[in-house]
Amino acid sequence: MKDLYVSWDEYNRLIEKLVLKVWESSWRFDAVVCLARGGLRVGDVFSRIFDKPLGVLFTSSYRENAGTVQSRLVVGDAIASAQPLPAGRWLLVDDLVDSGATLVEVVPALKARHPEVEEIRSAVIWRKGASVAAPDYYLENLPTNPWIHQPFEEYDHMGPSDLKARWG
Repeated sequence: MKDLYVSWDEYNRLIEKLVLKVWESSWRFDAVVCLARGGLRVGDVFSRIFDKPLGVLFTSSYRENAGTVQSRLVVGDAIASAQPLPAGRWLLVDDLVDSGATLVEVVPALKARHPEVEEIRSAVIWRKGASVAAPDYYLENLPTNPWIHQPFEEYDHMGPSDLKARWG
């Protein structure tokens, strides 16, 4: 299992390719719900390109050992959005499906909390082989379950003084 390192350019390109994959499926949705934090950038791009309202649902499972060890999933109580999300069909986006535990818990929770929603589909950049859940759309299947080093992770170990040293 080799680690996967992703640059900002590659990360942005992958999000755009995922957008095209969903668009080419001809499935249309009324709102985007992203899982924070990993899905924030994905959700932002989907919301802008499809011109759909964006909701953010905060989830957390990688909290220990500087975010490298998965623990019990915590799901936020409500979706944060500037306005109520329309009923109909929602696209749930995230950066990856790792164990699949988040997807397994979040989709039924959203359906229970929002019975006005007719259908929820999911889209991620990466699907790991160990996942017990299959997203409706994914870009890359990773059967060897590599650890993915995403470009924004550098900020996990950085403070304002580090940026000051970088930018003088």
